[in-house]
Amino acid sequence: MPDTPDRSSAPPVTVLAFDFGARNIGLAVGQTITHSANPLLVLRAKDGRPDWPEVLKHIDTWRPDLLLVGLPLNIDGTESEFCRRARKFGRRLQARSGLAVAMVDERLSTREAKSTVPTSKNYRHSPVDAAAACFILQTWLRQPEIALKP
Repeated sequence: MPDTPDRSSAPPVTVLAFDFGARNIGLAVGQTITHSANPLLVLRAKDGRPDWPEVLKHIDTWRPDLLLVGLPLNIDGTESEFCRRARKFGRRLQARSGLAVAMVDERLSTREAKSTVPTSKNYRHSPVDAAAACFILQTWLRQPEIALKP
């Protein structure tokens, strides 16, 4: 029988996940000790360009070991034009932060988030985007081997 890695002996990893969008970018945080993820907030973007100092402020606050970016694949698994933009965001995130970035298939994460998150005018932008980032992170926590390069 082949050896299986013992996850309990692996060092803990803190992760920030981003649900990339043209107007909003959801942010979630999680870690591998308890395999938990929590939505944080939604960052504003202009045509997919975030306020980079604000992004870096959150990275500095949470000090993650890894950054995840959702990859919006089509239902059939093919890449859309928006995938190209999400990958570009991931590469820029890696260059600006100096941290490792991985892409995670996010098919249906926004639909799932919309079905579980009540809408509220009091939340910063849309809670759905932060919840979608949380779903992306939970997917990776269950199956870290699915991560793709930006």
